[in-house]
Amino acid sequence: MNRKLFYFFFICIFIFLAQFFIFSSKMKNNDELFKSQFQDNYNIYSIVKPKKLDFAGEKVPIFSSEIWERLDKEMLKNIYWQSNTLLYIKRANKYFPTIEKILKDNNVPDDFKYLALIESGLENVVSPSGAAGFWQFLKTTAKEYGLEVNSYVDERYNLEKSTEAACKYLLESYQQFGSWTMAAASYNMGRSRTKKIIKLQDSNNYYNLHLNSETSRYVFRIIAIKEILQNPDEYGFNFRSNDLYEFENYKIIDIDTTITDLYFFAKIHEINYKMLKLYNPWLRKGSLPDESRKMYHIKIPFNKSNELIFPNIEKDTIF
Repeated sequence: MNRKLFYFFFICIFIFLAQFFIFSSKMKNNDELFKSQFQDNYNIYSIVKPKKLDFAGEKVPIFSSEIWERLDKEMLKNIYWQSNTLLYIKRANKYFPTIEKILKDNNVPDDFKYLALIESGLENVVSPSGAAGFWQFLKTTAKEYGLEVNSYVDERYNLEKSTEAACKYLLESYQQFGSWTMAAASYNMGRSRTKKIIKLQDSNNYYNLHLNSETSRYVFRIIAIKEILQNPDEYGFNFRSNDLYEFENYKIIDIDTTITDLYFFAKIHEINYKMLKLYNPWLRKGSLPDESRKMYHIKIPFNKSNELIFPNIEKDTIF
């Protein structure tokens, strides 16, 4: 009886171990299959160094291994942060035409539109230091270049006027440093600090200067995003023309008197306050005082899709 029981347990253990090894073998095979599929279908590629690059017509010395390594870093960061760079591409289609025209009218190289892009991502963001708008002007610098900045109006958020102010700054920097690349670097670092570094290191060549970590990356970030946006197919970005963002049609209303109620102003122009703010982010409050009779240009979108999503509800039903 004991012998029969022993054989029974022996057979059970043998069957269990056999099944275990079969299961483990299958798991191993599944893991190997999964691993091979991952390796076959997901790959990270290094990029091929472009033959030549320039910024604003000034050559980038990528023949230097040190320079290429710095640029390669910015290229890879933008190529493999795909969602962010794809948003850059989409927003560029919306805002670049306005920026390009103003740059051209002011004889500033077209490449500086990429400076605005890396500064703000073409969003009306505010930095920790208080720089605001697409061109990231500080209040003092904005006022110095003719922008109105107060609690009611902040023209750092006015695309046209802030781009005009940026052109003035860049032209002055170019006249001072004799190089568009150095003008771009000084936009990040400030002209006074740039002058000190040039004097101390006895060089006016951006690529030869030892700079702080932010400015040493700054121009490379511009060049990298320029290369990717000019050749998106080469770097794996796929999109259709109708995927890109666009401005809806709008008209401009010239105003040189006080608007006491911008909510009502929006309503009489058959849009909602949200759309008024989206098209005129430089309006900072619910009214626009104008005792000096300054002329303001307010954009009013045409598209009826800008109407309220929900039907108007009488105030009495809410309060």
